Amino acid sequence: MNTPIFQLEHVVKIKEEDALENFVGPLDLILYLLSKNKIAIQDIKIADLLDQYLAYIEQCQTMDLEVASEFVAMAAHLVYIKTRMLLSIEDEEAKSEMDQLIRSLEERQRNEDYMRVKAMAEKLEVRGEYGRDIFTKRPETMDRSRIFEYDQEKSDLVLCMQDLLDRTGRPTVPSLHSFDGIVMREPYPVQDKARDLLCRLVKGGITRFQLLFLGARSRSELVATFLAVLELCKAHVVHVVGSERDCTVKCIDENADTAQLF
Repeated sequence: MNTPIFQLEHVVKIKEEDALENFVGPLDLILYLLSKNKIAIQDIKIADLLDQYLAYIEQCQTMDLEVASEFVAMAAHLVYIKTRMLLSIEDEEAKSEMDQLIRSLEERQRNEDYMRVKAMAEKLEVRGEYGRDIFTKRPETMDRSRIFEYDQEKSDLVLCMQDLLDRTGRPTVPSLHSFDGIVMREPYPVQDKARDLLCRLVKGGITRFQLLFLGARSRSELVATFLAVLELCKAHVVHVVGSERDCTVKCIDENADTAQLF
């Protein structure tokens, strides 16, 4: 008759939704017993572990049957390993079962360590947000002994400035032309353009809308021309007739004061 071999992965079944006291499954109970006695996983003594394991099960009088079966199955597995090791110290099969139990415990312990670190990281993340958005650093008191007073002559400052200019390779202030293409021109005033358009319409009479943009020297002046026409129309100073390219502009209030429009 062949001796039955209990494989650990088929014996232990752990469910996260079920719980027995403070332990999710048999492996958690074993890890607790090892931690309680300050024993490393590699230094497990099957006899002591089995005695403490069975003592805990005896204390549990009311247990869920499905969960209890897992703990009883583990107890039977521990008894099996202990029996094989008592019968023969050199039993390779018993050693293999023991090594498999140790590997399962180590894997379970690594998973628990990871979950603890993950939970603590979430707490620290919240504290970091508090420190970033709520708590601010208070101003520190200035140590008067660390205030340095300088007493230099004006000539020393002039020499330092001259030395700085020599090192930068730019001894003189750059000309205005060196900023061409970098610094934008000032926007053309809409009020000035409205005054110019009003004078032009009074002298020339009805003018095509497109001709008002001739002579503009910048994009800013083009925009100012368009806005000036809109403001004059809004104030009922000029009248725009037509559509698209056939649009014409006519002055209907030659005495209007553009200064009062803006």
